[in-house]
Amino acid sequence: MDRRAFLGTVGLLAAPLAAQAQQAGRVPRIGWLTSSAVHAKNVDAFRAGMSALGHRDVRLDLRAAEGRTERLPALAAELLALKVDVIVTDGGPAARAAKEATATTPVVIGAAADLVQQGIVASLARPGGNVTGLAISTGPEMHGKRLEILREAVPSLQRVLAVWNPRNDTALRALPTLEQAGRALRVQIELIEARDAKSLARTLSSRARGRAEALLLITDAFFWSQREQMAALALKHRLPAIFPETEFAVSGGLMGYGPNIANNFRRAADYVDKILKGAKPAELPIEQPTKFELVINLKTAKALRLTIPPSLLQRADQVIE
Repeated sequence: MDRRAFLGTVGLLAAPLAAQAQQAGRVPRIGWLTSSAVHAKNVDAFRAGMSALGHRDVRLDLRAAEGRTERLPALAAELLALKVDVIVTDGGPAARAAKEATATTPVVIGAAADLVQQGIVASLARPGGNVTGLAISTGPEMHGKRLEILREAVPSLQRVLAVWNPRNDTALRALPTLEQAGRALRVQIELIEARDAKSLARTLSSRARGRAEALLLITDAFFWSQREQMAALALKHRLPAIFPETEFAVSGGLMGYGPNIANNFRRAADYVDKILKGAKPAELPIEQPTKFELVINLKTAKALRLTIPPSLLQRADQVIE
C-alpha cells in the first residue's frame, strides 16, 4: 500500500456548533507531524476533541517519520508548503523539527518531554515564540518512580536492565536521575542502548543476562510505536518489566505507569481551537500531566510466575486479567 495514500487528508466528524467555532466558509487545515508512526488512537482522540468544540470539515494532513528522525525536517517543510494553519506534533523530535522549520506557523505539542531543556519553549508558563501544547512528564524523576514500582512488584530486585534510545536526548538526560534512584533503592542499573525492537532483541540475545531480574524502558516515541514487540521481548526473556506508558501493559507488558497520551491529544484540540480563534501560542502555558495511571497485566504476571503484591494491585488504575 502506498504510505502517502495513508498519510493523506483525513476529515473530522461534523458537529452541530461548527459555525460558531470557525469563520463561515473557512476550513481550517491542520498538519500532524509524528516522530514514529501515526497512532490512530491519538488521531481519534484529537478528532473527538475538535468535534466536541464544534469544528466541522477540519482538514488534517498526516506526516510520519516512522522512527527515521532525519526525515522530520522534510516532512515539516511539506506541511508548511500546504499552508496549514497549525501543526500538531507527536514526540520530542517532531516538536523540535516543527519549531526549527517555522517561527510563524503555530505549533501545538501533543506529547513530548523536557521542552525547556531542549530549548523548544522558553518556559512552561510562558512558552514564547510559536510553540505551546502539552508535556508528558513532570521531569526525569518519573523514571525513579517507575523503578520504585518495579521494586515493589519484585521485592527481591537487585539488578535492572534500563533500555534507552541513544538518539533521544531526553532519555540521555534521564539516566543520571535513574542511576541515583537505583543507588537509593540498592538496585544496580545496567544501561542498554536500543534504537528499536530489533536492536533490543539482538542485544538481549547476544549478551549474557547474568543476574538481571527485570527491565525498565525509558520514554521514547519510537519505542511507543513498537510497544507490542517490546513487551513480547521482555516476556520472552522472562524479565518483569515496567514501561513509561500504560498502553504497553495493554499490549502485553507487565506494567505501565505514565500519563494518558490519548487524553493529551484530546486536550491538544483545545489549544488548536484557541489558536484558530486568535490566541497566541506564546501566551498559552504548557500543560503538564496532573495524574499518572498505573496499569498491571496479571496475564503477563502469571506467564512470568510472578505474584503482584495486593498493595500494588489496589493502587492500580486498571488490572488486566
